[in-house]
Amino acid sequence: MNLALDTTGVVLAISLMALASYAVRIGGLLIMARIPIGPRVERFINAMSGSVLIAVVTPLALQGDAGARAALATTAVVLALTRKPLPAITAGIAAAALLRAF
Repeated sequence: MNLALDTTGVVLAISLMALASYAVRIGGLLIMARIPIGPRVERFINAMSGSVLIAVVTPLALQGDAGARAALATTAVVLALTRKPLPAITAGIAAAALLRAF
């Protein structure tokens, strides 16, 4: 499927992706509402979230520029020191921005 690169095509693409995202979220809620959350399901959910994070971060670490690597390293260090994700993410973004600015 090819979309035109005019305003209509862009709006259509964004709308379709928003609809797909919404459908996935609602589908997940509907499925999980019918599955009892026992220890086994909870372990599976916890393992999947880590797997998704690794799948996103690994290509960035291997193929990203120096700013991306600085962001990952800074985020990891701040997270290890503070155990709080928001300051770690903020520090990672700041590290990438500073390195890319100079």
